[in-house]
Amino acid sequence: MQAAPAAAAAALTVLSVLLTLDCLSAHRPPNNQIQQQTDETAQKKKNQPHIVFILTDDQGFNDIGYHNPTIKTPTLDKLAAEGVKLENYYVQPICTPSRSQLITGRYQIHTGLQHSIIRPRQPSCLPSHMDTLPERLRQAGYATHMVGKWHLGFYRKSCLPTRKGFDTFFGSLTGSVDYYSYESCDGKDLCGYDLHDDEGVAWGQEGKYSTTLFTQRARKILESHDPAERPLFLLLSFQAVHTPLNPPESYIYPFRDMVNVARRNFAGMVSTVDEAVRNVTYALRKYGYYRNSVIIYSTDNGAQPFTGGNNWPLRGRKGTYWEGGVRGVGFVHSPLLRRRRRVSKALMHITDWFPTLVGLAGGNVSQSQGLDGFDVWPAISEGRESPRKEILHNIDPLHKSPIEKKNQDEENSVKTSKTKVLKKVKKKKKVLKKPPKQKLAFKTKTTKKPQIFSYHASKPKSKPLFKKKLKPRLKSKPPPKAKKTKAHTWDRPLPNHRPHPKIGGTSSGSGTSRPKSQPPIQTRLKTKFRRTTSQNQNLPQSSRPKSKMLKLHSKSKSKRTLFPYQNKSQPGIPLTKSHPTLQFGLESLQPVWDTSVQAAIRVGDWKLLTGDPGHGDWVPPQMLPTSLPGRWWNLERSILYQKSSVHKNIWLFNITGDPYERHDLADQRPDVVQQLLARLAYYNQTAVPVYFPPDDPRANPSQHRGAWVPWVEEEEDEEAKYQGVYKKSNNKMKKKKKKKCMLCNLQSFFLKMSEGTVSSRI
Repeated sequence: MQAAPAAAAAALTVLSVLLTLDCLSAHRPPNNQIQQQTDETAQKKKNQPHIVFILTDDQGFNDIGYHNPTIKTPTLDKLAAEGVKLENYYVQPICTPSRSQLITGRYQIHTGLQHSIIRPRQPSCLPSHMDTLPERLRQAGYATHMVGKWHLGFYRKSCLPTRKGFDTFFGSLTGSVDYYSYESCDGKDLCGYDLHDDEGVAWGQEGKYSTTLFTQRARKILESHDPAERPLFLLLSFQAVHTPLNPPESYIYPFRDMVNVARRNFAGMVSTVDEAVRNVTYALRKYGYYRNSVIIYSTDNGAQPFTGGNNWPLRGRKGTYWEGGVRGVGFVHSPLLRRRRRVSKALMHITDWFPTLVGLAGGNVSQSQGLDGFDVWPAISEGRESPRKEILHNIDPLHKSPIEKKNQDEENSVKTSKTKVLKKVKKKKKVLKKPPKQKLAFKTKTTKKPQIFSYHASKPKSKPLFKKKLKPRLKSKPPPKAKKTKAHTWDRPLPNHRPHPKIGGTSSGSGTSRPKSQPPIQTRLKTKFRRTTSQNQNLPQSSRPKSKMLKLHSKSKSKRTLFPYQNKSQPGIPLTKSHPTLQFGLESLQPVWDTSVQAAIRVGDWKLLTGDPGHGDWVPPQMLPTSLPGRWWNLERSILYQKSSVHKNIWLFNITGDPYERHDLADQRPDVVQQLLARLAYYNQTAVPVYFPPDDPRANPSQHRGAWVPWVEEEEDEEAKYQGVYKKSNNKMKKKKKKKCMLCNLQSFFLKMSEGTVSSRI
């Protein structure tokens, strides 16, 4: 009797086990499916290439061997010859903007870094809510490492490279560091040690040349990593060839015949970079990376001729929006390229590396909202047409034309003096006619309302293009028709590129209304970044737009946030092939855009610059003993300034036909100017407020054991303390500072002369 219940219980247990196994087997994928998933994962890892991105600092267009034989770069020349030379590749004119656009894939108008660089004491860095290239690559399974110069802010730990997607970091955080002592100065007397290993200070490395030290760390990373187990991304960001010019003497000796001392030292520094790249590529071959690797070489901006660099035959230099400041040296070397040993003329920009490398790594680019870059790998590898048709070089509302500023200051002073006189006259009259017990309080009425200019994404009110009726030119003297010649290829009409919605939504093309095809721009994420400055507060009173500029009203919030725009260089204005005979000049086009604001844009063959683009000299190679201004500097400068006696705010060039920017076509093609100004107005609607806070005294290295380190706690809301824009001192302080700087410049002049005399004996 007792055995029967026990047997029944055992039978039930066996039955339940069998049912469970049947259910598991029903939901379990077949063995062949599991094997297939494993094979797909292994194949994906196998197809993911190792990516080595080599970034140099201040290397100009004429500072590489395949552009200039006097610069000896055999390794770089060989890699470029066996790969693809990028001869229509653009970067930004200074350090921080180029690096921010490489890391984020967004224009600087979308990160709040439109103005200048991030100084060591500024509490600023990349927006915390914005994803980065190393983060996306790490999500795709990559090991991510960075060696070298960061220069994207470090005021809090969340700004450090290891918090922005890199597994390891070894290098400097500021913009300019001594190559041996690793001392970085912000001003004359505020200096500190700047060499870091991950999130700590790497003490004890003094005396080691930074290019050599960074190369050794890169080789150590390649040696310790297993290329078969996990793909690798290495950003090797050299400090060279940025100042100070102090390479080892052994690298200067091969250039002893160069009479110009700065150029000689600069050439020696380029040689150190060439040797470093040779050592890295050797390590790639030695440790099994090379056959499945992509090597990208790029500069971050143009060269500075005063410190030995050269951009000849391009116009301009570092810090300018002429081709010499933004046209970058670059190439791609890889066994994975389908078409090698060629020159690519496809239009590319530094923002394109984000979607290109994420796509190459098998990542999901669609997860990154608001990218301004394009996947250009088919254009590089297969020679296809570039998907990029335009480049917004920048819009900097804080940088206005100096002549415009002067005129505004004079106008404001005249208004102030008139107001004072008017007050005195009214006061005297009122005193004579004063009734009993009446207060002497009078208000002067202003006839003009302050202009409002929005630098935030919002839907402005639609307004006509021209405020005044256009005055046609005299019919008796029609403008002469341009002769059609084959030689002047820069005067041809705009090419047909990807069709774009019209800016104004009408045939008039006002440039101030959002295109119908564009979705309303809204903020995506609420972050701790509180850029609470209203757009009108971003500009000082003296530099706010005047009546010649079209008002762009804004109701948007002022936080520096990310917008759900995608590839803003894709939608644009239809640049027609027709060349209508217009009966008005450039003066009638100015209401579309405040042309005193520094801005530059490239659409197809055309490039437009407004405001103050920087010194527009063509600086020949340094053939004279000194780099200081003199006969060498004025070889073409005198010709330039003889022709341009009248101040300009608008320049237009056909870069394809005139790559050296010698022929300004702004007066001949006002139709093109109008459309590009409207395009600038469109981009400006998507811009976030400029964030350029004042220096924080807590950053002083003397308070942190003599090193540059993060100084703000994560709990502090540092950005809420400022209104986003650095407030400059008054005119009296400026005058005093100028007098002091004149003496400093004079001392620096004689110091350079003495150094040049001694160095010329090497």
